[in-house]
Amino acid sequence: MKTLILGGARSGKSKRAEALAQASGKKVVYVATSPCFPNDKEWQQRINQHQTQRPTDWVLLEEELSLTNVLHDAKYEGKLLLVDCLTLWLSNLMFAKYDVTQEVTDLCQLLASYTGDVILVSNEVGLGLVPETSLGRDFRDQQGRLNQQVAAVVDCVEFIAAGLPIKLKGDVNQI
Repeated sequence: MKTLILGGARSGKSKRAEALAQASGKKVVYVATSPCFPNDKEWQQRINQHQTQRPTDWVLLEEELSLTNVLHDAKYEGKLLLVDCLTLWLSNLMFAKYDVTQEVTDLCQLLASYTGDVILVSNEVGLGLVPETSLGRDFRDQQGRLNQQVAAVVDCVEFIAAGLPIKLKGDVNQI
């Protein structure tokens, strides 16, 4: 089962994804895409908060760029992968000057044929104001295209608002 959980900042999307993973009863590999900013104490607090709320038996894998390599890795077969989050992954790709279009295409092609269980978390950033800068507009547009492409190849999609899931596609209760 492949599931996409979308929502805005602090909407409860990570909490929802973690609850679905926990309820599955499967061994979970938590794929964290966040870069570490050692001089940013607030960012480190956010990372620490995420770490403390996860079950201790989950395997943590930190991967900022190569999500397709994780999905290709045979050692994760039979485990549920929880990727949190595609938004940071996209940001990492953009700042590292990767070919975002190709990376997203590669990820979606792999997801389309992937036989394992994966929950992907992503921000919906297109509901707000038009970003002031060209970089901000480019990021918003890339994020919107990423979300559309991933949503097209997964089995289930939920949108989280105020901590409440809104079913957009499929049934996440089958995870």
